[in-house]
Amino acid sequence: MTQTPIDEMDAADPASSSAPHEATRREAVAARLLDSSTERGLESMALSVGAIAFVVAALVALIVFRLQSTPISGPGSIGEYAAVASGVSALLAVIAGRFVLRERGRHGTRLRFLDYVDIAALAFAHGVIAVLGWTLLAVILEQSFLGAEVFAIPALVLAGASSALTAYIAFYSATHMDLQLLAVVLAVFLVLGVVASMMTASDPDWWKDNLSALGMSSNTSSWAFNITIIVAGVIVTTLARYATRNVPATSASARRWVRALLVIVGIFLACVGIFHVDDFFLVHNTVATGMVVAYAALVVMLPKWIPGMPRAFYAVGWVFLAVTVVLGIFFGIGYYTLTAVELVAGILIFSWIVLFIRNTAALELDARRA
Repeated sequence: MTQTPIDEMDAADPASSSAPHEATRREAVAARLLDSSTERGLESMALSVGAIAFVVAALVALIVFRLQSTPISGPGSIGEYAAVASGVSALLAVIAGRFVLRERGRHGTRLRFLDYVDIAALAFAHGVIAVLGWTLLAVILEQSFLGAEVFAIPALVLAGASSALTAYIAFYSATHMDLQLLAVVLAVFLVLGVVASMMTASDPDWWKDNLSALGMSSNTSSWAFNITIIVAGVIVTTLARYATRNVPATSASARRWVRALLVIVGIFLACVGIFHVDDFFLVHNTVATGMVVAYAALVVMLPKWIPGMPRAFYAVGWVFLAVTVVLGIFFGIGYYTLTAVELVAGILIFSWIVLFIRNTAALELDARRA
């Protein structure tokens, strides 16, 4: 057998033969670790994203704090920096995670406009959750350690660690996103956003008017409320499109009706944040009422359109709808404030949407196994 030039080189120089072999083996190990088609590869990527976030956040913190002590929370504090840095890390990690996921399973396909909107809303939601979550934790720690300051080196470590943990979780969430996890992200994002708006409201008596009064002014509180409502509406439309894609319905028309009504709920919710009650009173109240009407139509017609769901879920929908109607009557007779009605009705409607997502996911799973 005639040797090839590579064989002849290997035979002549053992060192030269081992070097390419070692290089090839290292490349193979790196490829396995960064292989997005395996859980091990995704875990390695998530850890890498967290490590990068740690280094970048710590270096920037070194420039910001200049190796000086800093308060736990408040303006110029480590809590404020950690919240902002973690928010940016979460946003970028989600974008990176969705890109990796697309490269793994959707080669050659072009992203549509709605795909970009979904990614932007998902990234923004994770960023806001990170900002509000770390801010709340810093405020709690500030109250627990009154007058305490964070020394220079621990501040750098905390800045990097908070960003690293946030980036790791956000990347993992983006690469393992399903309908149930997306529903949880929606719930957490909506609760944190509205609570943050309540806590920072410039008018302490806002609750005497209605929940939408949080979005009437032009301060940070109103921006937080309106953006939260708008992005939550976008996420609801995303859930509507994916949750009804393969759900077993009586007909294609029934499936389209369910999807359309859920999309209407999401669009009208976004419009609540876009059209402020003080500037667009009629439009604001129309879309808010239309959202409840769309929800009521879903509750009434769902047993006919998707009959395979548990009866308990249908019963819960009717109970939630009945409670909403009763609360409306109580407001009409002056027994309840509009804020109380909006809060309870909003909680019930979004709880029902989360339950709907979980039940449709279970229904699709059973249909695939059958």
